[in-house]
Amino acid sequence: MSDLVWVPQSCTLPTEERPLRVAEWDALFSERLTSLSRPQPLRLRLDLTGGEGVEGRVRDLVERESGCCSFFTFTTTPGEGLLRLDISVDQAHEAVLDALAARTAAAGGQR
Repeated sequence: MSDLVWVPQSCTLPTEERPLRVAEWDALFSERLTSLSRPQPLRLRLDLTGGEGVEGRVRDLVERESGCCSFFTFTTTPGEGLLRLDISVDQAHEAVLDALAARTAAAGGQR
């Protein structure tokens, strides 16, 4: 992926690893996204279909993402047959959340 210009400079993930991480998120969203909403300007809410290993997969991704992009706050909430993922940022990173929301919607629309 060459369209990673929206990734902020504060991200500490090595540049060569960024396309791989983005591909992991894209795959998750294209396979599992059922709904996307923006309950607040600085919060994105995603509902993902559940299944065996999904919660572990999501928790692994958010842990790794938190390690390189500390401006994200992730909250996972398991439910019956789904997993809710809330992603929050501070005001300085609202544009990053906007880009993530657009990318997530595009990946989820490929289902």
